[in-house]
Amino acid sequence: MRRVEALEKEVWGCSDLDVVPLTMLVATREIGAVLIGAYDAGSLVGFVYGIPGFENGQSVHHSHMLAVKPAYRNFNLGFKLKMAQRERVLAQGINRVTWTFDPLQSVNAYFNFSKLGVIADTYKINFYGETTSSFLHQIGTDRLWVSWIVDSDRVWKKLEGQTQTSTQEHIPTLLQVGVGLRPQRNDKSEMLGGYSVSIEIPDDINTLQNHSPELAVHWRESTRWAFTEAIAAGYIVEDFYRVRRGDSVGVYVLNQPKQ
Repeated sequence: MRRVEALEKEVWGCSDLDVVPLTMLVATREIGAVLIGAYDAGSLVGFVYGIPGFENGQSVHHSHMLAVKPAYRNFNLGFKLKMAQRERVLAQGINRVTWTFDPLQSVNAYFNFSKLGVIADTYKINFYGETTSSFLHQIGTDRLWVSWIVDSDRVWKKLEGQTQTSTQEHIPTLLQVGVGLRPQRNDKSEMLGGYSVSIEIPDDINTLQNHSPELAVHWRESTRWAFTEAIAAGYIVEDFYRVRRGDSVGVYVLNQPKQ
């Protein structure tokens, strides 16, 4: 658990005040928290941590943190850690895992929607406050709240590779990547109302933030508008894919619930 504290700082650049400490890990593990490590020999190179809870009166497991050292990110460890977490949660009699992630992080979006099969119907504005000590949290901490229904057909098919994300460029685009990687908002009265709508993001927000902080802030404001408008109109975020149009672009697909 001390190694977990150190890994939080290494991966996210957190200050001591923002680290989940050993005392919390110890206490929550006694009441059902799941803490799993990935090791290279005796060295901790990744972990996943979540706690049991309730959402709308139903038992859930909230996955609070997943981290892998940068040098080990080509070994599929994030996926293996989520599979191990899934086994532990199912053994507790829980079939819904929730977590949050920054919708501007395309790598995480692809992992969550395309590989794991999550869905999202909630957008949280500045979930952790306007900023934190982490270098990833300097343009606000907006989050999509995702649900991973771990025993569902949708998830089984995603995990077994039975369903492949297909590009859907014919559907209306509420927010798109415009000239110079600038966000272009489209008229919501024309885009919303059908079965599907898409929201685009730049593929690498971190590099964009380093080179053009003001443009990164503009993307935060624009995606906040797009997701809140679409979700308020009844859409659910169900998929994510990448396309190449000069620059690589990430595309969220949102659908109306099937009747």
